[in-house]
Amino acid sequence: MKLLRVLPLSKELLRQTVEAGEIVIDATAGNGNDTEFLAEHVGENGHVFAFDIQQQALDSTYNRLSSLNERVTLILDSHANVQKYITGEVGGAMFNLGYLPYGEDLSIITEPDSTIKAVERILGMLKVGGIVTITVYDGHIGGDIERDALLDFVKNLHQRDVHVIRYELINQRKNPPFLIALEKMRSFTTPRRVE
Repeated sequence: MKLLRVLPLSKELLRQTVEAGEIVIDATAGNGNDTEFLAEHVGENGHVFAFDIQQQALDSTYNRLSSLNERVTLILDSHANVQKYITGEVGGAMFNLGYLPYGEDLSIITEPDSTIKAVERILGMLKVGGIVTITVYDGHIGGDIERDALLDFVKNLHQRDVHVIRYELINQRKNPPFLIALEKMRSFTTPRRVE
C-alpha cells in the first residue's frame, strides 16, 4: 500500500462508496476537476450538481466536461443553498475550500458560515454510509478562520451520527492542504452536536 496524497484519497473514498446512478454534489466546482471525476464515476444514469459562486468557475467546468455535460447541473449559487436544488438522497459530496485556482479575483474565497451550512445540509441528504470529503486549503487570508470554524463544527458532531477523520501529510510545504472526511452512520435530517 502507498500513502495517498490528499486529493487522490478524497476521490478514492468516494469511489468506494458512491454507486453508479446516484446523485452526487461538487460543492465547489472550481475548474471542474472533481465535477469531471464525479460525472465519470456515477455513469450515464447518475447526476452531479456542481455549485460555485463565480461564473468563471462554472464556465471552466462546462468546458472541461464536453460529452459529460448531460450528467451535470451547474449552479451559480452558494453551496449553502443546496436544498433549493436537490431533493432526494445523495450518494456523496466533495468540497475544495479556498479560492478559485487561476481565477481572476483571489479575494473571493469560501466562507465558514456558508461552508458549515452546506456540510450540515448535505449530511442530512446523504445516504447512510455515504461520504463527504472536504479538502481544506488554509494558507490564504481568511483560510485560518474557515479552517478553525469547520474543525470546531465537525469535532462536535455526534459520533453515532457521523464519523469524522482528518488526514494530512505533516512534512509537506508550509500550509499543506488536509482532508476531512465524514461518513454518515445513521439516518437523520440534521446531525446532532455534542457541546
